Amino acid sequence: MTSKKILLVEDDPNFGTVLKDYLILNDYNVTHAKDGIEGLIMFKNADYDLCILDVMMPRKDGFSLAEDIRVTDKQVPIIFLTAKTMKEDVLRGYQVGADDYLNKPFDSEVLLHKIKAILQRKEAENSTDNDQFEFEIGKFSFNSKLRHLSFNGGETQKLSPKESKLLRMLAVHKNDLMPRELALTKIWRDDNYFTSRSMDVYIAKLRKYLKVDETVEVLNIHGEGFRLIDQS
Repeated sequence: MTSKKILLVEDDPNFGTVLKDYLILNDYNVTHAKDGIEGLIMFKNADYDLCILDVMMPRKDGFSLAEDIRVTDKQVPIIFLTAKTMKEDVLRGYQVGADDYLNKPFDSEVLLHKIKAILQRKEAENSTDNDQFEFEIGKFSFNSKLRHLSFNGGETQKLSPKESKLLRMLAVHKNDLMPRELALTKIWRDDNYFTSRSMDVYIAKLRKYLKVDETVEVLNIHGEGFRLIDQS
């Protein structure tokens, strides 16, 4: 399997080198740029699966670099690294297209977890079933564009946007594992205690809708995620 290519843009040479070596040890192919200008040149000269950008950098900061990256690539995942914890800075990061945000100092294993989750999400988005919006789940018909769920041709239940996104992701992974972290990063855009509890509430709502069909069940796979079982 080909290693995923990561562009790391970090102006602290010591921290940048340590982080690059750590990611390489975890089987990623990493290119390290020393500032935003160099990072933009490297981005334009190669294809990357993910970018990790420091926010505070000379010549071109991480936000400006992300804006330039988004001009040519709307999809490549971006993770910001920053020593700033101001809410305004976090919001700006997401406004310019960040997929996630880490405050320094951070646990390296947390960064690995976020990288894995984001790359899994992108692979799911790019898979062949990405355009599918009509699903048969037991005796249910589900249209994720209209957010319509109907049982056995009967009355239609209109789902909320998050309910629909979550059910669609479960349906895409039907009878297989839907990783918890994948749903949290794709739908809630964050993987923490509060978003995880929120997702559990939505899973409970979906179970309530689906319980009229005994052949359909949403299983909790402890520590991993959920599985939509269809035994019809």
